Amino acid sequence: MTETGAPRSIRFQNALLVTQDRERRVFEGDLRIEDGRISHVGPEPAPPAERTVAAGRFVIAPGFVNTHGHVAMSPLRGIADDRDLGAFLEKLFRLDARRTEEDLEAGALLGIAEMLLSGTTSFLDLYYGQDAVARAVERLGIRGFLGWAVLDPELTTQKGRPLDNARAFLGRWRGHPRVTPLVAPQGVYVCNAETWIGATALARETGSFVHCHLSETRREVHEHEAKYGLRPVAWLDGLGALPAGLVAAHGVWLTAAEVRLLGERKVGVAHCPSSNMKLASGGVCPVPELRAAGVTVGLGTDSAASNNSLSMLREMHLAGLLQKHHRWDAAVLPAQELLDMATRNGAALVGRADDLGALEVGRQADLVLYRRDHPTLLPARPEAIVSHLAYAASEEAVDSVYVGGREVVRGRELLGRPWPEIQRAAEAVTDRLWAEG
Repeated sequence: MTETGAPRSIRFQNALLVTQDRERRVFEGDLRIEDGRISHVGPEPAPPAERTVAAGRFVIAPGFVNTHGHVAMSPLRGIADDRDLGAFLEKLFRLDARRTEEDLEAGALLGIAEMLLSGTTSFLDLYYGQDAVARAVERLGIRGFLGWAVLDPELTTQKGRPLDNARAFLGRWRGHPRVTPLVAPQGVYVCNAETWIGATALARETGSFVHCHLSETRREVHEHEAKYGLRPVAWLDGLGALPAGLVAAHGVWLTAAEVRLLGERKVGVAHCPSSNMKLASGGVCPVPELRAAGVTVGLGTDSAASNNSLSMLREMHLAGLLQKHHRWDAAVLPAQELLDMATRNGAALVGRADDLGALEVGRQADLVLYRRDHPTLLPARPEAIVSHLAYAASEEAVDSVYVGGREVVRGRELLGRPWPEIQRAAEAVTDRLWAEG
């Protein structure tokens, strides 16, 4: 047994395994975990373990990697609906200025609970006050890739210089097993050249990657071009601020030349279809062109204030339908590619291509058990299950979730903290914010 009392080894017998391995195999078989990692996956019986789970009634798949969000904003769900991005941000910035560390932690717990209960085991976040989010990550057992929001000092509600705050945050959390700190310039509309150069230098100095918003709206792109004579992608490239491994959220308003440049620079893109459609961004992220240019594209939910869901199941569904409808091509982004975006591609974007996103020996045991008898997964046949996950599965089909071999959800109950406690704290925050809003 481990120090926490959890078994060091677990054997799941006779599950339907959606491996997401290199061959994308789906089969009935056994999966075994030892010391937090997968030690066996195959149609043949696994070796004995400290705990054995008769898993014939489950589908087991890798946990989702949500590649863009602002999890602490979860108590603001619905508070700024039916506005474009400019009006949305105006209200949210006003509310953000009055939020406390306790508010942020309560919001993060709420959002993380929603993600775990819908099959997400890792998330990439962009916000300030990330120490509060990191504490919520510790309590509920998810993996957090947490970017401290950096913007020009005169435009922030943070105390102190945002770049200095980011540096301190990276120092406090470096080396944590489930919290990965990083630097996150907000976007070209609030970050001047000095801020971008400083953020890029900090990432290089600390060995972290950069996460930002990029070309989300036509207005953002056109105003930047009017001010600097260059579109955002070319301007950032001229600053040396498109380092390999940067993860850019949205990428809605990109030209063919910008797509090629992102591919050459090995920049990744987090596609956020629900948020972009709800905020009426107008364009559609050119996912097929990005992929053809060698850009790794993952999926992100964005925040509960702009989506308004943190479900990657729903995000896969909408991403597929949006591209098919927009391209007049039913074959664009088939189910397997959607599942890749939500798992393997997401793992690559957060720098864990060989460690997360698939059920393979040696990888972290981040996995989700779905009820095989749930109506949205029937007929639960090997040849149909990927389609069901991409297009049909309900969050209610999620039964249990493991992160690093540790069970964090069992029978749809959170094990890290009782749901009523999370709910009470979140409602206290929302009561005040909505009264002030």
